[in-house]
Amino acid sequence: MQLNLSIPALLFPAISLTMLAYNARYLAIAALIRQLHKQFEETSAQPLKQQINQLRNRLSIIKNMQASAIISFLLAAVTMFLVYVEMEVWANIIFGISLIFLMISLILSLLEVQLSTKALGIQLKNMEK
Repeated sequence: MQLNLSIPALLFPAISLTMLAYNARYLAIAALIRQLHKQFEETSAQPLKQQINQLRNRLSIIKNMQASAIISFLLAAVTMFLVYVEMEVWANIIFGISLIFLMISLILSLLEVQLSTKALGIQLKNMEK
């Protein structure tokens, strides 16, 4: 495949938007954790413990999502540099690795959405009681 500067450059807006979305999820979870912390100190209820465990898992996944997206972004930049200095073989390899990291990030995002849905289920079950 003939790789030129515009191909890895196409990843820049996609990865940037993905990272913004991940950051928004992180901030939302951080606010929820602070809110649950207050409730937990007051009640020490079992559903809160379940939610706290879910949030701990989600934070870990989001951290890995962000790390994968950042690595993908960095490797796309390295690819552009390698294309610029006419190291085509290395540019293709690094670009492939960049795409793999982007896919890892998206798979982790899917897992985090699944955990998020589970956490909402816990909250709904608690409200039904």
